Amino acid sequence: MAKARTPRTRWIEAGFDALANGGPDAVRIEPLAKALAVTKGGFYWYFDDREALLEELLSTWEHTLVDEVIEQIERDGGDARGKLEHLFELAESAEPRGLMRVELAIRDWARRDEGVRARLRQVDNRRTEYLRGLYAQFCEGPDDVEARCLMTMALFVGSRFIAADHGARSRAEVVNHALQRLLR
Repeated sequence: MAKARTPRTRWIEAGFDALANGGPDAVRIEPLAKALAVTKGGFYWYFDDREALLEELLSTWEHTLVDEVIEQIERDGGDARGKLEHLFELAESAEPRGLMRVELAIRDWARRDEGVRARLRQVDNRRTEYLRGLYAQFCEGPDDVEARCLMTMALFVGSRFIAADHGARSRAEVVNHALQRLLR
């Protein structure tokens, strides 16, 4: 009886785990195979080499956290404020699934790799362009739109780096309050 091949998606998930835990240097074929309890030969059914996996990780990250999110928000419909609220909910739901750890690992990787930095800029520009289109539907002008786009991106990315306490309020409560102010 032939042994079933480890699905491609499992290699990508293992790659994301390694990236989130140790950066791009931790994304190595042998340790991934060991984590999946398979031989490394199965890797080569799907990827030519480690670089191909790293590229696939970036493509999957972009597709999952940009394309699929925008598609879902547009499919679910609503006015601009409703779409932004839905976007905020989806962004917060990424945390328990470990997607934010991957996001932060890619941002750290981009500090040292020019190609990843260019890819990150492309992704952030796509995200900002989508936000811009939504905010433009109810904001007073382009300066207000741009400021809200920057604040939204800063909240989703930057708030993970701030260690301050918020008195009796939780971090989630403060972030939610900030996001609600952006919708006014």
